[in-house]
Amino acid sequence: MYPNATRSYWKLGLILLIFFIISFFTNILGALNPSVSSSYYLSETLAGFLPFAFFIAYGLMSIPAGMLVERYSIKKMLAFAFGISMLGAVLFVAFPNFSIYLISLFTIGAGFAMMQVILNPWLRRVGGEEHYAFNSVLAQLVFGGASFVSPKLYTWVVSNVHQGNREEGPILLLNAITPPTLSWVALYGIFAMVCLLLMGIIALVRIAPLELRSDEKSGTWDTYRELFQNPTVLLFFLGIFAYVGSEQGISYWMSKFLADYHGVDYETVGANAVANYWGLMTLGGVLGLVLLKLLDSKLVLGVFTSITLCAFLLGLLGSRSLALLALPSTGFFMSVMFPIVISLALNSLDKHHGAFAGILMTGIMGGAVMQVLIGGLADGVGLRWAMLLNLLPLAYILSISFWAKPLVRNKTLGMLGSEAQG
Repeated sequence: MYPNATRSYWKLGLILLIFFIISFFTNILGALNPSVSSSYYLSETLAGFLPFAFFIAYGLMSIPAGMLVERYSIKKMLAFAFGISMLGAVLFVAFPNFSIYLISLFTIGAGFAMMQVILNPWLRRVGGEEHYAFNSVLAQLVFGGASFVSPKLYTWVVSNVHQGNREEGPILLLNAITPPTLSWVALYGIFAMVCLLLMGIIALVRIAPLELRSDEKSGTWDTYRELFQNPTVLLFFLGIFAYVGSEQGISYWMSKFLADYHGVDYETVGANAVANYWGLMTLGGVLGLVLLKLLDSKLVLGVFTSITLCAFLLGLLGSRSLALLALPSTGFFMSVMFPIVISLALNSLDKHHGAFAGILMTGIMGGAVMQVLIGGLADGVGLRWAMLLNLLPLAYILSISFWAKPLVRNKTLGMLGSEAQG
């Protein structure tokens, strides 16, 4: 336990706000995929390099970011992370070509990787170890809510920027900074403004320094070598790799799949399907919050993953109406996967949680690797069959519900009742 640790709802709210911003601009990529592919005449393989450029930044930056957190305050690190993310967005708005877009996505991903490394151990500290699974699902709820809104912003942008004679201030500004044939680029102008606003807020508010316990610090390279020799660490690293790979493997290609195989309008119906995926993830997070107070997290993970596998296959192989229903519904059942895998992982070791968190966040590069594999395969056999690759990471996540052996279990109401009787 933490010495003199008390739950801080103010800090928890700040963490959730930053999660909202990360999610809002991370998961808009799925709605953007068809527009970007059309604008730059991309093959499926090249389209797969968009999320690759973004998520590979997690693989390269997470561990170094963990070391930087120990040297600099949370306030400085957050300001720096938002700063480089803003720089990436401004660069693309100024030079909106495909090569610069890849550089921009990598820069934004690097900033987000820093934020994630800060947020997860901080969430465990602020909310309490025994409440970590619950608070992680709460963060996922916020994550899904932001992702539900972002495709709708995409639809609004492509429906209004450089469309007609709209004279409202925001539209005039966005018209001025984006090319007439690339109205979707305005999203990155909006993102740059949000980053600037957050940097201002961070500069004005007082954020107390986070005093990490010795086992939470990122440690030296010797610490990482020790961890990488631990099979439990490698297995949970693969768990995060698998989760992000499948989460993005469904959401990123969904709109393109629906447009190619069912003829839907990707700027409206396709974007709405992606929004529903994330919206249902939010609703699933609400149910997850309840279930994690009633049931063991491993059981919840196993049941929800099994249903995800069934829904995904129905959506991929079924009719248009079934695809529009089943593919977004996978978000509902995937809602608990990331927070439960993270909490099982951190609660499976009794030391080096900071370094372990950095390794886990490195696993987010699964979102990079899976999309390149799906895109490359799609150019050969078609997108529908290529998306079947998502079955492999989902099956691995299901396996975690059987072999995970956490040292600290999530606290349920039944456990609380037993403690009270004792």
